[in-house]
Amino acid sequence: MAGTGSTRKLATFGAGCFWGVEEAFRTIDGVISTAAGYMGGFVENPTYEQVCTGETGHAEVVQVTYDPARVSYEKLLDVFWSVHDPTQLNRQGPDIGPNYRSVIFFHDTEQGILARKFKLDIELSGRFGSRNIMTAIQPAGPFWRAEEYHQQFFKKRGSGRCHL
Repeated sequence: MAGTGSTRKLATFGAGCFWGVEEAFRTIDGVISTAAGYMGGFVENPTYEQVCTGETGHAEVVQVTYDPARVSYEKLLDVFWSVHDPTQLNRQGPDIGPNYRSVIFFHDTEQGILARKFKLDIELSGRFGSRNIMTAIQPAGPFWRAEEYHQQFFKKRGSGRCHL
């Protein structure tokens, strides 16, 4: 039955350092849980230190578990586009490297279609001037949960801002 919270879906976004990105999604009504982690690489069960080298192929990501009866994927895409600068290739602010790339990992065909539509709409809107949108849109692969000290980093420390 719609609205009971029994349906759960996943969404996975990379938008720079996962601490601030996770904080942006964590408090949205309809988000059940968030997890900082790694996706898009070729090393199994990578560590933060390995991912930071930029040589594992992974991006720092936030995997969002949400109830689609309470929050739409479109709303999550709106948040994604608002928390980072998608015109920067392999960086966000002072964080530089392919692990900080802007990327949407889609979990089903509908998410892929919506992500591509939103990207095109952003490009055509002129919101970022004439700069190209560098956000990659790829099928989701294995998600590797980051070390526990990265989970809900700002909530644990009583701070909720970084360069975002």
